[in-house]
Amino acid sequence: MSTVIEHPVEARLVAAAPRMPSIPATLRYDRADPFAVRMTFPAPATLEGVEVCWTFARDLLVDGLDDAVGSGDVRVRPYGYDRTVLEFRAPEGTAVVHVRSGEVRDFLGRTTELVPVGLEHLQVDLDGDLAELLRRTR
Repeated sequence: MSTVIEHPVEARLVAAAPRMPSIPATLRYDRADPFAVRMTFPAPATLEGVEVCWTFARDLLVDGLDDAVGSGDVRVRPYGYDRTVLEFRAPEGTAVVHVRSGEVRDFLGRTTELVPVGLEHLQVDLDGDLAELLRRTR
């Protein structure tokens, strides 16, 4: 069984224009980093012309399907019946995207099959990670 899940989604960038353009994005989950989710936007979809990847807690995405959550750089909230809003804040500005809630639920279901919620700590090798960190500092 693969330890990485990648799930392409169609995101709609919220902008000043009346029509929100669709942009491709990928949700990614890796059992080696069981508490985190990554959302990546390809270079053509960004203002800088480089791929942009945001990393945030899987719990934030889970909770954001039903309630407004987040107080930092990433905020998530439901929008209507079938949309989830992700807001990404950086010094350069804020990006707000809408994603179909069904796509997010499908992705989260796959991550839960790989690592059930509440059992993430069983995937982390603290002793091995600490040994590697100490080895690098010598």
